[in-house]
Amino acid sequence: MLVKPKVRGFVCTTAHPAGCEANVQEQIAYVKRQGAIAGGPKKVLIIGHSTGYGLATRISLAFACGAKTLGVCFEKEPSAEHTATAGWYNTVAFEKAAKTAGLYAKSINGDAFSDAIKEKTIELLKKEMGPVDLVVYSVASPRRTHPKTGHVAKSVLKPIGTAFTGKTLDTDKAEVKNIAIEPATAEEIADTVQVMGGEDWEMWMEALEKANLLAEGCKTVSYTYIGARQTWPIYGKAAIGKAKEDLDRAAKALNLKLQAKQGAAYIAVMKAIVTQASSAIPIMPLYISLLYKVMKEAGVHEGSIEQIYRLFKTQIYGAGTMRIDDVGRIRMDELELRPDIQDKVEALWSTVDTSNLNQLSDFKGYQADFLKLFGFGFSSIDYEKEVDPVLLLETV
Repeated sequence: MLVKPKVRGFVCTTAHPAGCEANVQEQIAYVKRQGAIAGGPKKVLIIGHSTGYGLATRISLAFACGAKTLGVCFEKEPSAEHTATAGWYNTVAFEKAAKTAGLYAKSINGDAFSDAIKEKTIELLKKEMGPVDLVVYSVASPRRTHPKTGHVAKSVLKPIGTAFTGKTLDTDKAEVKNIAIEPATAEEIADTVQVMGGEDWEMWMEALEKANLLAEGCKTVSYTYIGARQTWPIYGKAAIGKAKEDLDRAAKALNLKLQAKQGAAYIAVMKAIVTQASSAIPIMPLYISLLYKVMKEAGVHEGSIEQIYRLFKTQIYGAGTMRIDDVGRIRMDELELRPDIQDKVEALWSTVDTSNLNQLSDFKGYQADFLKLFGFGFSSIDYEKEVDPVLLLETV
């Protein structure tokens, strides 16, 4: 079939198999150019590995550390009539490249929140890998079925206390317009914490510990985003912000437990990039478009692979002093939050509208990055050539 992008808002309902492979290969090539990460992990479990920062993590640790990787994802399989999700094709491409390089790589496709997937993961680790020395938690989901209570919690993108009004970007129409969002209820806040907080991360670590699958010196890291003043009303200081506070709580609790193994738990605060998750958050497409312009002009822009490689090379497995904030989080957003960068973004924010969007922002760069997530926009791919959407992935 011919595969073309079908975009509705923050969702692309198609993914190009060859384009997704090009995306993976592009990131692998970057890591190879940077070189090995000394002292890196050798056995890694990545929960949420198929797109964005999770995918960049798997690529970096495999090709810079020679690590065996077991990934957990929740992706839609392909059929003769429909493409799979991009994460499915990314995983196929990664496993193909890893095995060509002689690296162990297997994937489990299913709901990471469930007890069944945790048990399946533990069974495979016992059989083929043994104790892991790094656990990466990078799950991005809008809902969670609690494995103990059965409660289905749905996260919300809402402020707390008072309604929010401000600018947003309609990416379909390339229009800057105003948006009004009512505040979250107490139940919505609690549900958002259940979905995006630290409980499931703790459940994974507890299950691995009980199964004796955490090696001496084991580390674990989860990714988060805090943002700047423009995004605080519906991000850092909103319902999602409460979930981030719970993630901080979980990191502290896990860190205390891992000290007995000479290990550690970290939260890594990453910079704003185009991901499937960030595209769904009001304000973020406009903020990212402005941020990209400013950071690219300043020569300090990074994508997911650059951020992740630098995190492991200079921070988690670096020889120098780690960049830790007063809450205990590793700050990888230090370039985004530079005063000169934020001052320019704020100045552009106050004047940007539909008529000057392409002059004041890098909306074209935002669009290009969004399409790349789904395998589109790579010059090496002939998008007029028919492809078979059904690619096999060795899941367990």
